[in-house]
Amino acid sequence: MAKTIQAIRGMNDCAPTESPLWQWIEAQVRQVLASYSYSEVRMPLVENTALFTRAIGEVTDVVSKEMYTFWDNEEQLTLRPEGTAGCVRAAIEHGWIYNNEQRLWYMGPMFRHERPQKGRYRQFHQAGVEVFGIANPEIDAELIILTARLWKMLGIEKHVSLQLNSIGSLEARANYRTALVAFLQNHQGLMSEEEKERLVKNPLRILDTKNPELQKVLDDAPKLLDYLDDESREHFAQLCSLLDAIGIQYEINSKLVRGLDYYNKTVFEWVTTALGAQGTVCGGGRYDGLVEQLGGHASPGIGFAMGLERLVLLVQEVNQNIPVERAVDIYLVYQGEGTTLAAFQLAEKVRSALPHLRVMLHASSGSFKKQFKRADKSGAALALVLGESEVQNNQVVVKHLHGGVDQQVVDATQVIDYIQAQF
Repeated sequence: MAKTIQAIRGMNDCAPTESPLWQWIEAQVRQVLASYSYSEVRMPLVENTALFTRAIGEVTDVVSKEMYTFWDNEEQLTLRPEGTAGCVRAAIEHGWIYNNEQRLWYMGPMFRHERPQKGRYRQFHQAGVEVFGIANPEIDAELIILTARLWKMLGIEKHVSLQLNSIGSLEARANYRTALVAFLQNHQGLMSEEEKERLVKNPLRILDTKNPELQKVLDDAPKLLDYLDDESREHFAQLCSLLDAIGIQYEINSKLVRGLDYYNKTVFEWVTTALGAQGTVCGGGRYDGLVEQLGGHASPGIGFAMGLERLVLLVQEVNQNIPVERAVDIYLVYQGEGTTLAAFQLAEKVRSALPHLRVMLHASSGSFKKQFKRADKSGAALALVLGESEVQNNQVVVKHLHGGVDQQVVDATQVIDYIQAQF
């Protein structure tokens, strides 16, 4: 017997029993984005490696440790680790944002070579939003309000909280970086080798360390908000004022910096403790210099991304009222001479007239008893039954599989009306 081949570690299958929940969550995401008039874009899974090194930053963990990169003849290519860089590249390449505003969204797989754990995989899925051409804090507020509406639709609003910060301009951040490094130089004894490396290459990432001793020390570190330029400070104040007026609760977290180099001004995360240790459900912020950095005409930008695996886990944990649809509505049972063709014709007739219903044709041999057993197992509400006499008399037997109603013999010309009345 040949040895079985298993999925690559950190790249998971989605079983038929799991996919209805995924489909429901994805449908809620699509619905809320449509209600805010955002348009879907679809980008390639593979991009030029230089796109991510330029956009994300060479010293970030994503670029230095986590990307799936390979050579294709003379080109170095990478499986996309996130969606913003690819969306910006597409917007520049196709001229979507030249003197124009765009509200865009995407959904699909991303790839990072990191340690697999619950809710975090090497192939994972994100839904993301990118807005170009709007510099005002109103759009920052809209993105946060949009996500708050989605949490209500998913039934998880009581289990997520908003953390907010401003990381200012590049110049303000450089001044803060100098002050932070000077402070941290005196506490290197508490740092791991990785944190010491970050102190040299990307010291702001130390602010979100999981080291409890270092976290305590950081309470006394210089605060980024104290180093903000006037424009960033005013932008943040207006954003907070809008959120207060709308009734969105938030916590200002001065240690929140996000992990990618392209962010400036507003950064935010929605976090939860419902899955054990505090985890990020959705995160994003402004990247006003990224379009120009990647070769486009200067255009302000802001966006966010949410991990769908983490959302699925959270919904499973806290929402017991998920309206998951039946896999099958109608099961078509048939046996006897001349019934096969009649069953196919009836199934297609129902699908054409009532396309919102899910119809399963038995399509296998077996007695009526065996077929009804399969029909019950399918979860269908109705079984349509054809025997030789039904075909000859142009009739259909309709059996209610969950009781409460006697089975009915219906004229074939009336069967669509009868089924429609049951749903």
